Amino acid sequence: MTSPNYKKSIMVTADAAQAFDAVTSGVAHWWTRPDQPLRQIGDRAKFSFPPGQSYWTFELTGADKPSRVEWTCVDALHIHEGQPKAIETEWLGTQVFWDIHTDAGGTRIDLEHAGLTPQLLCYDICEAGWDMFFLGSLQQYLDTGQGAPHRV
Repeated sequence: MTSPNYKKSIMVTADAAQAFDAVTSGVAHWWTRPDQPLRQIGDRAKFSFPPGQSYWTFELTGADKPSRVEWTCVDALHIHEGQPKAIETEWLGTQVFWDIHTDAGGTRIDLEHAGLTPQLLCYDICEAGWDMFFLGSLQQYLDTGQGAPHRV
């Protein structure tokens, strides 16, 4: 049985250490600028999407360089016009797992957002967002050095 969580994989030319750095201290290069980087266990970073008020705060809850990174959402406010208020905190308590493997021809990154399931109000919106930033921007950043992060 497959997991209902959001799960995707990419192959990149960067090495595993570069991929690890991209999903810890380098998130601003491919997703959105946090208020601080995630460098060590217990660090918390607030990821905002200006000009709106939406944000997610993640704690770095696991790190095994260069093979695994774990984030846990500890605060959330996802404002999306036309959606019920319940959408605002759906990510709260969810976890994002980044598994990084050296593979033939490059590095494979497996992303699982545990708790982001099709039953959530935000699923279609968030799936499209992760696809844009993970499948697109992160892969581009790790292949070329230039991602396409959110800009105001």
